[in-house]
This record gives sequence, C-alpha cells and structure tokens, in this order.
Amino acid sequence: MAHRIAVAGATGQVGREIIKTLAERDFPTVSLAALASGRAVGGSLSFGEADLRVGAVERHDLAATDLLFLAPGTPAPATLARRAVAAGCAVVDVTGMGDPDAPVVVPEVNPGVLAANPRVVASPVAGAILLAMALHPLQALGGLVRVVVTSLQPVSGAGKDAMDELFSQTRGVFVNDTATPEQFTKPIAFNLIPHIGAFGEDGLTEEEEAIAEDAGRLLGGVTVAATCVRVPVFIGQCLSINAVFDRPLDEAEAREAIRGAPGLTLLDRRDDGGYVTPLETVGEDPVFISRLRADSTVPNGIALWCAGDNQRKGGALNAVQIAEELARRGALRG
Repeated sequence: MAHRIAVAGATGQVGREIIKTLAERDFPTVSLAALASGRAVGGSLSFGEADLRVGAVERHDLAATDLLFLAPGTPAPATLARRAVAAGCAVVDVTGMGDPDAPVVVPEVNPGVLAANPRVVASPVAGAILLAMALHPLQALGGLVRVVVTSLQPVSGAGKDAMDELFSQTRGVFVNDTATPEQFTKPIAFNLIPHIGAFGEDGLTEEEEAIAEDAGRLLGGVTVAATCVRVPVFIGQCLSINAVFDRPLDEAEAREAIRGAPGLTLLDRRDDGGYVTPLETVGEDPVFISRLRADSTVPNGIALWCAGDNQRKGGALNAVQIAEELARRGALRG
C-alpha cells in the first residue's frame, strides 16, 4: 500500500536527507509534499528524479496526508503534531518537540513499543541513537548499570549556517581574519566547545539532558551521564563510551554480539588505522564500533568508540525506518 507523505522542515539538513532516504529506500509513496515556511516556500527540491515545489506548512491539508515527518526547523512542531493527529495523520518527530509523551524509537532496539499504535513517534537525538545501537546488543550478555559518554558532535547538527561558519572561520585562519562567532559561543575552527544547548541549573546542557533521557528510555532506564562537545567537523558524530554491567562481560562474546547486531559494523583492529573516524561515516548507514576493550577502572566495565553519520542513522534514516515499521504494522492509512 502506498501512502501520502509530507515532510515539514524539508529545506533543512535533516529534512532534505529524509526526502533523499525515502527515495533511496523506495518507500511506497503516492505523493510527497515538501513543506517549509518563510522564504523557503516556493523553492524546489529533488525526490528521486522528480522535482518538488516547496509548499507552506501552515497551508498544507493534513487530512489528505497519511504520514508527516517533523524535521528540525519545523515551526511550532507541537502545534503541528496535534493538528496532524486530529486529522488522522501519523507523525514521526525528529525535532524532539512534537509530543513529550511520544515513545522514542530506534527500530533495531525497541520496535515493540509500536505495537500500541502511537500516533506520534519520536526519533531520538543522534547521540542517543548511536549509544543505544552500540549498547543494546551487549544487554543480552549482562544488565547495564551505568553509562558515561562523551559525545563529539559535528557542526551539521546545528544547521547549514553553522557549517558555513566553520568553513569561513577555517579559511579565515589562513588569511589572518579575526573569527567572530555567530552560531556558536566561541570560534569553532580549530577549537572544541563543550556547550550544546542552554545550561540548566544543574550544569547540564539541553543536549546532555536529551541524550541521557532518550538513551535511558531506549536502554531500560539505565543512568547515563553525558558530556557533549561541538567539534570542528562537518558531518559524523562520535561517542566515547564507558559502560558498567552487572556481571563480567567476555570481550570475545561482546565482539560477536556486535558483529551479529543489525545496523552495526565492527571495525576494530589493534593497529594503525584500525578504527573508524567521522570522515569515514559520511553517507554511510551503519553505526561503526571500534576500540572495544575492558575498562579496568571499574568492575565489569567495557569501553568502546562509536561513530556514525549524524544525518543518516542519527537523523533521517532512523526516522524513515520508523515509518517503514509503522507501514509494516498497518499503522498508516493509505
């Protein structure tokens, strides 16, 4: 059965990637509406070999839509999600602001929550997706007790203007231009910024809270301590993970569990270059695991390195996989 699809926030980085991924995976589509607001309305986008004219999100007929994606940059996503549900439309939310009660889903980790037929489903933040993908296979070997993660996040997570700022500041270094931060709190070229999102009273940033909350929900309520750092990389997110289990984990068994897990690729040779960096993840669907080893500082500890394309599995691909699972379960009208 084919469906009528709409993508709000279609002209942003993730919105474009959702449209591209729908075409690549041949999602059964009767029609696809690319929606935006402001000056983006009236532009054009590609959907496979077809050209889409960008429409105004506030004028779109949600009653004539079976599935709505909310991509970052969607104006008033919570209001739009409520309107969509009232019109009988299912919603996949990639903004994190569509419905605070929506289940967070990574199809390789917790597809069973979709059995309740929720009308709004949230795709978690990229860091939580990568973290859950990395640790879920290991939960078959031992119960997770605690996770400490440092998330190294590329500028594409902050949008096109942030990518442009990194480019211009990098070029400016070689011509002695003074870097004036606009998208970030400090210069991003040749620098690291341990600050993503507003600070809370407890010292955590919004991104750190989002990773901890989303990953905790995906991994059975485990406590997650996250530190998020913006790095001068365009695309590709990496996590340094230290996880504690309730029993010793055999390293060989852990490797086999990761090798057999859908959506994961283990690339872990203990020699020069035997690991994955952000550059190698660009445009790739899998989440890559490297540097798997025992953490000798705590009982039953494992340390590993995780890398993935934040716009693919960390964004658009996960959202489209949720849509595919909803369609498989007959949860979409059409």
